[in-house]
Amino acid sequence: MLSRIAESLFWIGRYIERADGTSRILDVHLQLLLEDPWVDESTACRSLLSVMGAAAVRPGQDLTRTDVLQLMATDRTQPASIAYSIGAARENARRAREIVSTELWECLNSTNARMPFAVRQEKAHDLFEWVRERSALAVGVIDTGAPRDDAFQFLLLGRSLERADMTARLLATRSLTEASGASWTTILRSCGAYEAYLRTYRGMPSATNAAEFLLLDRLFPRSILHSVSTALTCLYDIQPRHERQGRAGVTDQAQRLLGQIRSDLEYRPIHDTLGDLPRYMDSVQGAISDASEAIRKRYFPSITAPSWIGEHV
Repeated sequence: MLSRIAESLFWIGRYIERADGTSRILDVHLQLLLEDPWVDESTACRSLLSVMGAAAVRPGQDLTRTDVLQLMATDRTQPASIAYSIGAARENARRAREIVSTELWECLNSTNARMPFAVRQEKAHDLFEWVRERSALAVGVIDTGAPRDDAFQFLLLGRSLERADMTARLLATRSLTEASGASWTTILRSCGAYEAYLRTYRGMPSATNAAEFLLLDRLFPRSILHSVSTALTCLYDIQPRHERQGRAGVTDQAQRLLGQIRSDLEYRPIHDTLGDLPRYMDSVQGAISDASEAIRKRYFPSITAPSWIGEHV
């Protein structure tokens, strides 16, 4: 497979998952700001933008829910926004059109075309729900119609890394929501885990059980452990056969980084993790970012375009 095709597939998976995850986080936390009259709205908005990796458009000035909604939902120039992710997924699908199925292309193309340029505050929930539905449709098209070859593995690899990163971001927002009275129930609902949690633990969420579920559950697909394990499986399936059969352990840098995350999650006591959850989630996000860069260097090497000067290259 050409590296440019593999890179486009990888980023299609990431951007679809990023749009879905961003919509979930914004839906929950903007609603919390609306319901809590005691929270400092500007401070909470800036903290939310910081967690999402977006810079405030007006440093030093007050921010409102409307500003966050415009910046993180419909601003097509903000790399962390939903609209940017949908547009980028569509553009990568166009670049890999010879591999991407017609159904997936039409799904991403129509979603990008229907993405609004502005949304009123009272319509925000409807927008976020629509984004989640379109993301689920795209994922369903991939899961039901794509052969399990290298193309599928790169799509799934991108989705898994982004999903682990988004769950880490959700857990990092715990420090934001404590001040506004949000509970672990809110965190679970924001990543679609509340009902799955109830079926597993059969009781109201506690800090230990909820964090354990989102971090360590081997069966819930949005847990960090499940996502990282899926990404490791994809990397194993993609790598050349002689590396799989090697006797010197793991040689791939991305596998090393993700394997360290998985081992640390499995063997680290949950109470130690809860004691410094935001910092630990930052370290997980950093390791995932480093693993993504290692994947880029190995599988998507940048090729500098030739610079023509007269008749010489």
